Amino acid sequence: LYSNSAKTRQAALESLKSAFSSKILYEFVMERRMTLTDSIERCIKKGKSDEQCAAAGLACLLCVQMGSGIESEEILNTLGPVLKKIVCDGTASIQARQACATCLGICCFIVTDDIT
Repeated sequence: LYSNSAKTRQAALESLKSAFSSKILYEFVMERRMTLTDSIERCIKKGKSDEQCAAAGLACLLCVQMGSGIESEEILNTLGPVLKKIVCDGTASIQARQACATCLGICCFIVTDDIT
């Protein structure tokens, strides 16, 4: 995720998405949640459309892995402003805006205490 190459970063994001989709990795994620959150934030801010979509998808899975609790709330508090910025950015690609909006909705749903 720290590579200078966009293709390498995108491949890393996709690999993490695949791992998070197939297994519950709570301990792994818990130990590295801030590092992952910072990396996702950087990819959303600086990446192009495909990288932003992959990063937003990984952010969703990160919240799902963490479950409802303070950890997911920290992730949402960090990534929320960045996701909102992309959603409201008319120059961003439709795919990136859609991925960020979906991520924001899923993370808000996971974090909220009041389901209604």
